[in-house]
Amino acid sequence: MDTRESSNEKVDVMRPLVLRALRRSNIRKKIAEYLFEISPSSSYTSEIAYHVKTTPTNVIGAIRGMDSRYRKEESLLSLNIVEETTSSGRDIKLYRITEYGKEIIRQLKS
Repeated sequence: MDTRESSNEKVDVMRPLVLRALRRSNIRKKIAEYLFEISPSSSYTSEIAYHVKTTPTNVIGAIRGMDSRYRKEESLLSLNIVEETTSSGRDIKLYRITEYGKEIIRQLKS
């Protein structure tokens, strides 16, 4: 089995967990949808919070995980829906949707 088949199998196994995590958290879903809309651009925490009408703390929790409210294993980063980048020359964290995340959002919209 080649590496691509192996990663595709992992994606298929993860899909139910990913869909469940997005259905359980409206904030996670809104963040993923917002990043899908602005793709391929990235966004930073406070800008995401403004567009999805929540607090930056909730955005960080949904993206990275935070205590019991946003379980780390169900975070958008852990589920490979969002990836973190940094602004060139600065220490500002930016977030953008992954190709896998785009596929999931397309599936949810259909």
